[in-house]
Amino acid sequence: MKRLNLFLSLLLLAPLAWADITGRWQTVDDETGEAKSIVRIYEQDGQYFGEVEDLLLKPDDTVCEECKGERKNQPVVGMQIITGMEKEDDEYEDGEILDPETGKVYDAKMWLEDEDTLKVRGYLGFFYRTQTWDRLEESK
Repeated sequence: MKRLNLFLSLLLLAPLAWADITGRWQTVDDETGEAKSIVRIYEQDGQYFGEVEDLLLKPDDTVCEECKGERKNQPVVGMQIITGMEKEDDEYEDGEILDPETGKVYDAKMWLEDEDTLKVRGYLGFFYRTQTWDRLEESK
């Protein structure tokens, strides 16, 4: 009986173990619940990055006025907002995420709640905010 329970548990968890965060995600504001943008997450040399593909509440020519350095006054669409995330067991961490509205860069951590739900957490010291992003179907 114990073996059967173990087998069934592994069978239920197996799809999530093989899922990863690459693909297109609809970002959802954690305060308003509104969909804000489309971000494409991709893997390169063992690290994960995210780039804004579309803004849903603002014109696509919106620039990052509050950003510092080379991102200052650059278009948000096409901007890399997730950098250097590394997979550690079931989580992605040790990277950073940019909030284009404030120009602030946060330490970041991400994990799949299920195959189509990504939790994205930005840290500033002991303070953090977590957003839920929804996977978008890839067009075939």
